[in-house]
Amino acid sequence: MSLRGRMRAWAELLRVSALFTVPGDALAGAAALGARPNRSTALAVGASLCLYEAGMALNDWADREEDAIDRPHRPIPSGRISPPAALAAAGALTAAGLALAARAGRTSLAVGTALAATVWAYDLRLKHTAAGPAAMGAARALDVLLGATATATATATATATATGNVLRDRATSAPAGPGAAGPAAVVTRVSGNTSSASAGGGGAAARTSPRTPSPGTVTGAGAVRVTGPWDGLRTALPSATLLGAHTVAVTTVSRREAQGGSTAAPLAALVATGVLGTLAGRPTDGAVARGGLRAAPRRGTGALRSAVPALAAAGPALAGALALVYTGTAGRPLLHAALNPSPPLTQRAVGGGIRAMIPLQAALAARGGAAGIALGVMGLVPLARTFARKVSPT
Repeated sequence: MSLRGRMRAWAELLRVSALFTVPGDALAGAAALGARPNRSTALAVGASLCLYEAGMALNDWADREEDAIDRPHRPIPSGRISPPAALAAAGALTAAGLALAARAGRTSLAVGTALAATVWAYDLRLKHTAAGPAAMGAARALDVLLGATATATATATATATATGNVLRDRATSAPAGPGAAGPAAVVTRVSGNTSSASAGGGGAAARTSPRTPSPGTVTGAGAVRVTGPWDGLRTALPSATLLGAHTVAVTTVSRREAQGGSTAAPLAALVATGVLGTLAGRPTDGAVARGGLRAAPRRGTGALRSAVPALAAAGPALAGALALVYTGTAGRPLLHAALNPSPPLTQRAVGGGIRAMIPLQAALAARGGAAGIALGVMGLVPLARTFARKVSPT
């Protein structure tokens, strides 16, 4: 087989056209916190991509005998990729995903491990059981939470540094006196939502007052509240639930994509799409009001910084528009499949449901006030559409 043929076989095995639906999970998780994406968010995206592709390779390895009957053109039954090679790729990609999650923090590693375990359990055991759709939905929800916990960990660390700087500056600038903190360096400790500081000069502890930042908070422009990764997980749970519910609906339809004949599944998914679109289009309270995270303010000004408030103000309207895009992308092929549940139309409905994840992720980001992230996620749509013409996402 030529190099080009091998590359195409692996692209089909890994379903690279569906890969563009993955980055929006972590970005939606970050947006739910009201935090700017950071280096740890990028690590979460990388971990998600690796674990998603591991699931694709493992899926075809586990289904190789079934595909030999229903889909003999797939890479493994057609002989273009050997079963051991597919299984080795699944293992290597899983290890890479967990390594990236570990670099984002211990909590992210815990979430990533749960995600990897869910993926392997689905492919090897749960896929053909009644728990299959729920397991797949849980995997997508965990993907969102992975991005949220990674982002929260990095943002809390940055905020702890900012808190320490504020306390140190105030301590060093305060006049020395009986019981007052001297100019010695301040040591700040942050754990969860608390921070403590101590300073030299008589050994007195620095105490907070109405004029001193309260524990875990940096005041001023671009206010920051320090929260831990588990707080970030709870904050992102509603967004994760919506994406997980959409995945359950699409997975339920996909169970009949090779045979067709089911009207109930696409009809139920159509109703679910309408409900999820309505919920995704509803604006939420500001992330700061919910106790979310904001990245520490950066120095410097410019057109980009001045445009941030305008983008945030446009979030609710943009969320509603993107929710309509999501509803149309997923709903139209589902309606066709409900009216005529043939295998081609059912497969088209599954493909539409996969592509609809991108506008859903964008809507969730916009409703959290991250209009810029939402527009960036929507920029993946043309790429997904282009690759889908070459490699089927299902």
